[in-house]
Amino acid sequence: MFISAVDVALERFVDEDGILHDTANDAAPLFARPAGRTDNAEPAGASALAGALLTQATLTGSARLRDAASAALDACGPVAEQDPRFAGWALAVAEAAAAGPLQVAVVGEGSGAQALVDVARSATSAGLVVVHGMPDAPGVPLLADRPLVAGQPAAYICRGFVCDTPVTTPEALRAALATG
Repeated sequence: MFISAVDVALERFVDEDGILHDTANDAAPLFARPAGRTDNAEPAGASALAGALLTQATLTGSARLRDAASAALDACGPVAEQDPRFAGWALAVAEAAAAGPLQVAVVGEGSGAQALVDVARSATSAGLVVVHGMPDAPGVPLLADRPLVAGQPAAYICRGFVCDTPVTTPEALRAALATG
């Protein structure tokens, strides 16, 4: 059975009351188990986990992980309201969650597919995830039911696994990402 890093983090860092801590439940005992929420040069644990959960939910369609990401962001809410300069990472994840986030599935092989991947990876949409592979690749939900177009590589721009009409050229993908 496959267990992802975010599943391990949820198991080890979230307590029975749903509080996300900075130390694992099996770490050396401390006087008080820290649960920091302030971002600085690096994200707080809650912000980092929220971002990872949101990305994994976007890739897999998992409502459970999306809900866990939302709960982690909610924990950062008071800091964002009171002193947003210490919630930059959390606010970036919140922006990604509000934006959709955008999913790009590129199917196919060769230089045409690589050109589409390069354009997708250069996009600046908050929370963007890019997946590349052959149609219906096992274990990659975003590639399911995304066929080649006339035998050529194609890019599907999606939100919540609902996709627009696929595009087959880097120019068309760039234009679609600029408006999406």
